[in-house]
Amino acid sequence: MAPVVDALARQAGLEVRVVLTGQHGDLVDQALAAFGTRPDYDLDIMRADQTLYDVTRGVLDGLRDVVRAYAPDLVLVQGDTATVFAASLVAFFEHVRVGHVEAGLRSGTDRKQPFPEEMFRRLTDVLADLYFAPTPRARDALLAEDVPPARVFVTGNTVVDALKAAAAQDRPVQDPDLRAVVEDASVRLVLLTAHRRESFGAPIRAIFQAVRALADLATDARILYPVHPNPNVSVPARELLAGHPRIALTPPLDYFDMVAALRRADLVLTDSGGIQEEAPTFGAPVLVLRDRTERPEGVEAGVAELVGTDRSLILARSRTLLREGRAAGPVRQPFGDGHAAERIADIVAAELTGRARRTTDWTP
Repeated sequence: MAPVVDALARQAGLEVRVVLTGQHGDLVDQALAAFGTRPDYDLDIMRADQTLYDVTRGVLDGLRDVVRAYAPDLVLVQGDTATVFAASLVAFFEHVRVGHVEAGLRSGTDRKQPFPEEMFRRLTDVLADLYFAPTPRARDALLAEDVPPARVFVTGNTVVDALKAAAAQDRPVQDPDLRAVVEDASVRLVLLTAHRRESFGAPIRAIFQAVRALADLATDARILYPVHPNPNVSVPARELLAGHPRIALTPPLDYFDMVAALRRADLVLTDSGGIQEEAPTFGAPVLVLRDRTERPEGVEAGVAELVGTDRSLILARSRTLLREGRAAGPVRQPFGDGHAAERIADIVAAELTGRARRTTDWTP
């Protein structure tokens, strides 16, 4: 959302304020520092061992007070988290319009894949008034659900904007394990991210077993895993992956280091939606550690492949892609052109001030 905040601030006649929920403090601080974004409110809802009930309740109560005091004309939310749905519900209760950035993503008929994000984004799109669809496929999903066409705008995804802005800064790598790989051209880098709730338990253990086996066999590769702090992830990760000479378990990378890792990676293993969108910018092949994806554009473009949590399949496809190497020449980025935030800010300004829109929808 940071590029959107910046783009809105440059629009005459608009005032933008940023609300943090206060979850994952260290990770949020990294993101804020990366883009120079200063929050106006912090709900500070983070509690030890909090549940989805706690998060939803905290956002509802905290944001209600902010919206009532500030009385905005529009609440912008991005993505598919508990925060996004709860914030949209607060706006609806307070008779404030909602703009959903990244609207229209759908994984199919199973509302629990991924859990709980698939339901959060669907519910948010029921409450929204303006729909900023990242791709034509997302737009089509919204139209199939009878969203009025005049309310849907294809903008590209702001994750591409953020990625390009960060890459242009070309900051030095901070993480020592990543820096060692970046500086050694003879080593192939495999970047792993895994944290999804639906993979907790046996599925995530299968992922880690496949990764361990890959490290045993690919002797010229180095596997870098920024471990998510959730104990459902960190405990099995350290049990199954720690101590291997070719696996580095690191704390979560700051945003600029993650960009550097994606630029350098020979292979990305991920269950993250955002990384599925980011990796094509740098041509890194992606194996998606999920059975379904709400971002099938990457699969259709040939830059991503679904492998689920099947140990044998993950290992086999990883070895094949490492042997084949990166694609020669540029890779088509199916998720945006780096100007999504400009389009969103322009549309918001047109809606709230009545002036004519100056941008057009993105066409891949």
